[in-house]
Amino acid sequence: MSRRRAAEPPPAMPGQVAVAGGVAEILGDADRDRSYVLMLDGVPQSHVDLDEPEHLEFEYVRRMGHVVDLAADEGAALDVVHLGGGALTLPRYVAVTRPGSRQRVVELDEPLTELVREHLPLPRGARIRVRAADARAGLEALPDASADVVLVDVFAGARTPAHLTSREFAVQVARVLRPGGVTAWNVSDGPPLRFLRTQAATLRAVFGHVLLVAEPGTLRGRRHGNTVAVASDAELPVAALTRRCAGDPMPSRVVADTDLTTFVGTAVPVDDASAVPSPEPPPGIFA
Repeated sequence: MSRRRAAEPPPAMPGQVAVAGGVAEILGDADRDRSYVLMLDGVPQSHVDLDEPEHLEFEYVRRMGHVVDLAADEGAALDVVHLGGGALTLPRYVAVTRPGSRQRVVELDEPLTELVREHLPLPRGARIRVRAADARAGLEALPDASADVVLVDVFAGARTPAHLTSREFAVQVARVLRPGGVTAWNVSDGPPLRFLRTQAATLRAVFGHVLLVAEPGTLRGRRHGNTVAVASDAELPVAALTRRCAGDPMPSRVVADTDLTTFVGTAVPVDDASAVPSPEPPPGIFA
């Protein structure tokens, strides 16, 4: 159901603002009234529609939204942990699609969170708590079996830090999840997809069920892009997720089971000692 209020004027934006992670700016979306893109050092970080928080503009974020949609019965409240906050796009989505959900966000950049809260207000009644901390430290401080969903979308600049890519990190995610819980990670990589293959291998070393979701050209190694890696100790809804992703404006492919085994090939899991950040995106990709 649309919540758009066409007559309401857009809020004033502050221009470029120095935050802990660089220079942030909130830009209006020319195609959607009262919708905004959060930029950090020129890199798009988040998209927010203030009137329709259920609208997910970025393709990989929409795929993560599908994972949340299929994590429990429609509308049921969830306990969700978000590692990486940005403009709090997915917490807003969960707040309006699953009212009553308890959400914990771990975002290192406290000035960025303050900027977002001031200029991109949260939906009314949203139960969203934000803690200023390193994502892994914040995760390790959470109780065992305290979350239904853990979403991982953390970047320093345009790269995911190495300590958020290892088997030990995945073990901590599994510890925080309840039985049957699910995690989704945003993995950025390009040809020849070595990093993505090792991330899939790492998740398979910890979880019994893993799949990947991405635009076909990305999975074929034709271009740099975002892949959503999904994992759980329970069977994943492969068929339902495939249908949802096929119906998106930019359809994506789900890779699971034997196809995932073929994709991973000889890649091996990484631990803290061998982990590396995600690759630097090619120049001009965000132009």
